[in-house]
Amino acid sequence: MTTTDLVAHFFRHEYGRLVALLSCRMGLEHLEDVEDAVQSALMSALEHWTVSGVPDNPSAWLFRTARNRVLDSFRQQGRHERHLRSLAEISAHNKADRQTLLPEDAEEGLLRMLFACCDEQIPAPSQLVFALKTLCGFDVREIAIRLFTTQDNVYKRLNRARSRLRQLSQPLADLTADETTARRPAVTKILYLLFTEGYLSSHTEFPLRRELCDEAIRLTRLLASHSAGQSPQTFALLALMLLHRARMSAREDGSEGLLLLEEQDRTQWNRADIEEGLAWLERSASGDTFSRYHAEAGIAAEHCIAATFEQTRWDRVIECYELLEHSNASPLHRLNRAVAVAEWQDPAHGLALLEGMEPPAWLAGSYQWAAVLADLHGRCGHNTEARRYRETALRLAPSPHVRQLLQRRLQADGTQHREPE
Repeated sequence: MTTTDLVAHFFRHEYGRLVALLSCRMGLEHLEDVEDAVQSALMSALEHWTVSGVPDNPSAWLFRTARNRVLDSFRQQGRHERHLRSLAEISAHNKADRQTLLPEDAEEGLLRMLFACCDEQIPAPSQLVFALKTLCGFDVREIAIRLFTTQDNVYKRLNRARSRLRQLSQPLADLTADETTARRPAVTKILYLLFTEGYLSSHTEFPLRRELCDEAIRLTRLLASHSAGQSPQTFALLALMLLHRARMSAREDGSEGLLLLEEQDRTQWNRADIEEGLAWLERSASGDTFSRYHAEAGIAAEHCIAATFEQTRWDRVIECYELLEHSNASPLHRLNRAVAVAEWQDPAHGLALLEGMEPPAWLAGSYQWAAVLADLHGRCGHNTEARRYRETALRLAPSPHVRQLLQRRLQADGTQHREPE
């Protein structure tokens, strides 16, 4: 890995941790100063590490540099006296001779920031955008694709969240139990989207981004072990992530192309992840709460326990999709259920499930809608409709890797398409 690559790696992986940790120490009213300082520290790393090499502990180097930039900003703006206490606390916590930054410090700070950005006075779309951009390292294009919106809207939502967070006077450590409970669904949604971007990336070069999946699982483990996050929904989300990650190593061919579920070598699936995922799914069954994560984890579990693609219990998969539609109504769930019905019965029954359905603009303008209809029409012998939807799906594909998969599977002769699993 080159120095430039290493800095890029740390920009994604360390940026959110540094912003969270320093914001916890300095206060959210200084969020802008903190973000500027962290960006400056990363630019300084690129300059210095290219010449003198990467330090033994790059995370600690970045933290010290960013911390000093924040304090320099306070001095320049005449605010130094008001932050002597913060400086003393930081100095005591991070002595000059200390060579490491404890991982639990950054993790606790990041978890607090996730709950802070889910403040009820921040619109839910702005909560998501801020967390994905500032704490998870997504770029604006990735966020726009995942939230089915425009990049302009992403910028507007980001500014709204930052403006509100700068106004908060409540220390992050002072959130009440009721506040954290109320904000937990928003936090789990952020972690879900973080994992989703890794599992089927919108990135133009990397169809799978294992580091994002691992980061989402790490944070969800932290949430599941924390009093603020222990709930059936959190346990089900962690189960879902582990069951999906178990199959990641088999989802690419030798040239980094995506493989469909029926094409995967199941001997490459990670049995430890599957067993742990099933254990978390069992734990999530406690209580009366049922969430979308329970339904999606149930679908993932059915795929993981099937010995072959043909032996998949599609009736159970369909039941999970029906529960998913009931608990979290979305036309996308109906679309996925149609694919499962086509496997369990036949493509005509799957197509009938979508008959008369008018998709909302965000779904009609996505490749998923066109790809499924191209598949079902093609398998039913409706060549004209299949060709029309195929062309639309290829045009709307979010990345070259997805486009290549569609080109391979949505052939003019009616070859079937299934979503990559």
